Amino acid sequence: MLFLVAMTLEPSGSPQKLNCDVDWSLIDPEDYIRRNYLALHPDDRAIISAVRDHFSDHFQKNPGSPASGIDVGAGPNIYPALTMLPWCHDITLFERSPSNVKYLESQRDGTLDSHWDKFWDVLCENADYGALEEGPARKFQKVAKVRQGNLFDLVKGEERWDIGTMFFVAESITESFEEFRSGVSSFMNALEPGAPFAAAFMEHSLGYQVGREDFPAIDVGEREVLGILKEYAGDVNLTHFGKPGNLVRKGYTGMILACGHRNN
Repeated sequence: MLFLVAMTLEPSGSPQKLNCDVDWSLIDPEDYIRRNYLALHPDDRAIISAVRDHFSDHFQKNPGSPASGIDVGAGPNIYPALTMLPWCHDITLFERSPSNVKYLESQRDGTLDSHWDKFWDVLCENADYGALEEGPARKFQKVAKVRQGNLFDLVKGEERWDIGTMFFVAESITESFEEFRSGVSSFMNALEPGAPFAAAFMEHSLGYQVGREDFPAIDVGEREVLGILKEYAGDVNLTHFGKPGNLVRKGYTGMILACGHRNN
């Protein structure tokens, strides 16, 4: 959630809202959680299950030393980090919004909010997660590192991670397709060759509200998502969850989950 360039125009001449046009400090994490995560949505359950099995399968086939993980654009959402928890010695929660950073730090420095228990229960349907003896809260507090930063700046550093997630970020920070492309590319370029990843996208989202504030989104579908990811991963598996009619966001027709491995 992040920052980039100046306003441009769509082909029709109407202005696009770009990332730099948005005051991301206005995000209200409590309202966002209330709208999305106090209850376990069936689509989130399905996504968590798929990501859980993707990561478990990877590490069963590639056992080794603990990995470094990153959740890009974490927001006030803990469950992507939970999907990486059994495999990581550290997990970077990379987030732009100061209010979201404050929420993430409260989870790292205190006790995980109780509504995340429902998400962990889904993960524990896989034995690799259930075997985490110290429990999710203590492990999260040991390995999570909150870092405030700009998604588009990830490519400027030399740090790379062994496993990564990006949930509802690149399509939810701009109305520009070029910025969307840049966001996805920045995420993929932050991963080591061979790194397993999971990225989720709101399909055909036309924007969303948090608290009293409106935030931009870009209308993308499976074709656009796969077209960009195929530049960085040869084994991308797309799965569609949800259906039109659910009032998640304006224009929403479902969620797209992409799982794969960063190519070499």
